[in-house]
Amino acid sequence: MEYLEQLAREWYEYLGYFVRRDLWVGLEADGSYECQLDVVAYHPLRHHLVHLEPSLDLLPIAEKERHFQLKFDAGKKYLHRMFGHAAGLHVEQCALVLASNHELPHTIGGGRVLLLSELFTDIVGQLAQIDPTSALVPEQWPLIRTLQFAAAYRTQLRSAATETRA
Repeated sequence: MEYLEQLAREWYEYLGYFVRRDLWVGLEADGSYECQLDVVAYHPLRHHLVHLEPSLDLLPIAEKERHFQLKFDAGKKYLHRMFGHAAGLHVEQCALVLASNHELPHTIGGGRVLLLSELFTDIVGQLAQIDPTSALVPEQWPLIRTLQFAAAYRTQLRSAATETRA
């Protein structure tokens, strides 16, 4: 399982979303599919649908744009069909990417750019408020549990990192 896909899956499941990975959409006459969506998360109480396309590639921005455009167009075409046209269904599409040497736009391929550093900040910020000795993240989400420990022990980790550099 690809790291960013697993991280996104775990985080959205932890937040109460139903999550599907590698969702094939657009069945063709020959049995193939038009496109594969990496992570789709749905929160039934909020009627919030998130379509995430994680990418660790180092492609030039024009190629990234084409890649994400293909994925997000397929998501727009098929996700409403799959989840119905429920009133108030909000679909959020995000390209989850690493920070790069060049400035990325706020949107790419029709979706919002979400930097890995922003996702980590959100996750660690929320988990820092939860003491692992009283409310440990369940073991089914090992990446999120690891970030909970990192958030809880951030002072010691920062100190160890500083000592290592000295």
